[in-house]
Amino acid sequence: MIDYLIGVDGGGTGTRVRLARLDGTALAQASGGPSALARGIDNAWATVDGAVQHAFSQIGITAVPRANCAIGLGLAGVHNKTWKAAFIAANPGYAAIALDTDGFTTLMGAHAGRPGAIVAIGTGSVGEAMLADGAKVEVGGWGFPAGDEASGAWMGLRALNHVEHVLDGRAEGRAFAREVIDFCGGSRDALQVWLGNANQTTYASLARFVVTHGESDPVARAILEQAGQEAAAIADALDPTHTLPLALCGGLGEVLRAWLPAQTLARCVPAQGDSAAGALRMIARELKRTQQ
Repeated sequence: MIDYLIGVDGGGTGTRVRLARLDGTALAQASGGPSALARGIDNAWATVDGAVQHAFSQIGITAVPRANCAIGLGLAGVHNKTWKAAFIAANPGYAAIALDTDGFTTLMGAHAGRPGAIVAIGTGSVGEAMLADGAKVEVGGWGFPAGDEASGAWMGLRALNHVEHVLDGRAEGRAFAREVIDFCGGSRDALQVWLGNANQTTYASLARFVVTHGESDPVARAILEQAGQEAAAIADALDPTHTLPLALCGGLGEVLRAWLPAQTLARCVPAQGDSAAGALRMIARELKRTQQ
């Protein structure tokens, strides 16, 4: 018997969990570290389970009653069908599971399950839309470094390329470059070590320097202007007729509003809920479908 619904939003930076009763009544929420599938199936489940346990502990339950739980998950990396199948196969005992991309659960949360489009910008990036007939459209989401345009990792990669030029004497270094260099160790040798250990999340940690110096540094400004153009291109590909409501989501979504073309910004509406809320909606819909 299913008594609890769990919604999970898992990406390359962190994991967010919502716990609710079967009727949708909110009970608790919790967070944890990264659970993107690129970090490993076992690691992803361990992070998710840890956050779920934390949520249950808030309502006085110390052991997660998995056999009484239905869990919906929106995770980065689900595009890789091999990883997706392995994650589902490793289910540690939840009674029901629904798994999709974190982009899809963001879409479900942003428009409360109704037709609309989202461009989600965080550590990575993706565009998702649900059409009036229920069909799903996806743009981007190819992953870093080949894709994820406008994302935090995409910005960080460009910031690193700039400081490499500065250290070589190929470009002038200002406060933006100096702060990035200091953050990465302060020297060419330290930067080489940083690069050798860097992953998507590490690159995304540099996005804050781009944002901070966007108004004062021409290189940072150019990165943000291009990010705005990339986000607009994703939105246009999702909905060429510009008829669907569009929400900018993710940790950098609000930041990029200032750098969007005016015609794209004019289409934007506030998101009604986040990816964890969308994951709850997704698992509730899946339960209803299977019970019909």
